[in-house]
Amino acid sequence: MGRLFGTDGVRGLANASLTAELALDLSVAAAHVLGEAGAFSGHRPVAVVGRDTRVSGQFLEAAVVAGLASAGVDVLLLGVLPTPGVAYLTDHLAADLGVVLSASHNPMPDNGIKFLARGGVKLDDAIEAAIEKRLREPWDRPTGAGVGRVATYDAAVADYAAHLVGTVGRSLDGIRVVLDCANGAAFEAGPLALREAGADVVAIAAEPDGLNINDGCGSTHLDHLQAAVLEHGADVGFALDGDADRCLAVDHEGRVVDGDQLLAVLALAMREAGTLRADTVVATVMSNLGFVQAMRREQVGVRQTKVGDRYVLEAMKAHEYTLGGEQSGHVIMSDHATTGDGILTALHVLDRMAERRGSLAELAGVMTRLPQVLVNVPDVDKARADEDPVVAAAVAEAEFELGDTGRVLLRPSGTEPLVRVMVEAASAEQARDVAERLADVVRRELTLT
Repeated sequence: MGRLFGTDGVRGLANASLTAELALDLSVAAAHVLGEAGAFSGHRPVAVVGRDTRVSGQFLEAAVVAGLASAGVDVLLLGVLPTPGVAYLTDHLAADLGVVLSASHNPMPDNGIKFLARGGVKLDDAIEAAIEKRLREPWDRPTGAGVGRVATYDAAVADYAAHLVGTVGRSLDGIRVVLDCANGAAFEAGPLALREAGADVVAIAAEPDGLNINDGCGSTHLDHLQAAVLEHGADVGFALDGDADRCLAVDHEGRVVDGDQLLAVLALAMREAGTLRADTVVATVMSNLGFVQAMRREQVGVRQTKVGDRYVLEAMKAHEYTLGGEQSGHVIMSDHATTGDGILTALHVLDRMAERRGSLAELAGVMTRLPQVLVNVPDVDKARADEDPVVAAAVAEAEFELGDTGRVLLRPSGTEPLVRVMVEAASAEQARDVAERLADVVRRELTLT
């Protein structure tokens, strides 16, 4: 069996590769590993379990609960709640672990299982490996009073929303917001939090039926949000993904504001407030060069990591930074959350708009996005991408051509036999031309034989 855990838990096609049996067995193994790691001490262990709106989440939730309770863990059912909401309540309720059932922005037929350690933090690679190793091992099952109890925690949405509202310092009264909930986990918590903060909220894609999560809506389909902002004369629009751990935005004229721009807005707000640790923000190598240039101009440091919010989190923890994120809209504000939180991001961008009495377009204007072109080159030997001398020479030539006005990034895929060629340049035409030339070299030199 190959490694089950990916970059964000265990994901797969629900009831095919991700079965009820696997969910139950993973939960038992997680209970055992986290218990031995010292999370459970001197009391009956407690777990909180939340899910998104996928219909498959119902049977997977039942399997997870069965596994945990059979291992002697008491379970609190949070119901439909964003991933960052489960993380918050894992900490707030002093639970020993949290479980999230969601496949985030993936299509509805997929689902996933993500475990959180005490404090609502993601598991490191060693703990995930230990859980896999303990999967389906023989174990002594508790009986009688030793099995876990199961209860429903009805205040989950209200508690999480109250926490979010408590992180902003001023009323959002007078700001009209369109919020695209992706028919996902934030369909209740998102509109509630923004309204309690004072905003005038128009909620769209907030009627989940178990089948329509991410279906033509949310952060991967911004056209409906753009249209709704213009239709309702809104000041701004935000789009969440299925589990609401990411957020993208649209300004009052319907123009997209991506994760890099949101990160830039928040970085300057936090620096002025004195909450941006070491005046540094963490981003990934995929962040637009325009973001890096803007932060340099504003004298804000940028520490870049590999792609993936887990790597952003690792860098933030290692250096105690308070802000990090990705172009895709994962924004982590570690003073308030242990993971990316789309609703939190929206609230703090709105707070900045209220403070400055300005539009998102004006705030996002701190940076200029350089045209970026990404070409995927499939069926190549990605292991040689960093070693082939001809490819290296082609990259060096392209970098010389672009100078300070652009950059090149060759990145082997983590899951497929392909190499991603990303080029940024002063014009879209130049970016496309350079990317296609490099892709041809990669295709010619690294083709699988």
